[in-house]
Amino acid sequence: MAVEDTQPLISHLIELRKRLLNSIIAVLVIFLALVYFANDIYQIVSSPLIKQMPVGSTMIATDVASPFFTPIKLTIYVSVFLSAPVILYQIWAFIAPALYKHERKLVTPLLISSSLLFYLGIAFAYFVVFPLAFGFLTKTAPMGVVVSTDIAKYLDFVMALFMAFGVAFEVPVAIILLCWMGVTTPDALKKKRPYIFVGAFIVGMLLTPPDVFSQTLLAIPMYCLFEIGVFFSRYYVGKGRRDMEDVEDDVEEDRNSK
Repeated sequence: MAVEDTQPLISHLIELRKRLLNSIIAVLVIFLALVYFANDIYQIVSSPLIKQMPVGSTMIATDVASPFFTPIKLTIYVSVFLSAPVILYQIWAFIAPALYKHERKLVTPLLISSSLLFYLGIAFAYFVVFPLAFGFLTKTAPMGVVVSTDIAKYLDFVMALFMAFGVAFEVPVAIILLCWMGVTTPDALKKKRPYIFVGAFIVGMLLTPPDVFSQTLLAIPMYCLFEIGVFFSRYYVGKGRRDMEDVEDDVEEDRNSK
């Protein structure tokens, strides 16, 4: 391989390392700012369950190190979530040089909307799903069974729900991108509504813990977000192809003028 051929690759690797370091630094800075409040953060996240537990019941730690490591683990997750806009920006900054001008204009609103939708999904899970789900699950415990959830298992449960709802709320962005690129159209998506409805429940089953209540609470908002995405996607139908054709026309005109 010629030296000239390796130069672009090396420069891309250097740029990639820079973007990764910026993302890691952002997570680290937020983590250092929050680690002192690790126990308070865990108390906030666990409050939806604690409020629904029977009087006298408490959460437990079945592992000796869980009381220390579980809040720290949660703080790391929170740091990654809070630094998501920075991470997304670093990804955009890395791929931006390879994008056309019209594509760069689309990326910025998508970054903002995807970040907001991700946080909205987490907020929906915390304020709506958790109280309903934990209220239902704690009240269905058999007679003689005391609800005392392990703090580590609870963290795994809620993080799975946070990620599931955060990703599921990105559905409108995904639909708009597909219509913008010309992969599909709103009319075609409308015809597939029955399949989308069933698919939402299948995705809910795969992304959430194995209980019907959580699956339903994810599937219904996901389908509603699908309808929202279809509504707004009509403004982006084939726009990506038209923009690409405009770019190709401009390039062709430049060639002819020369």
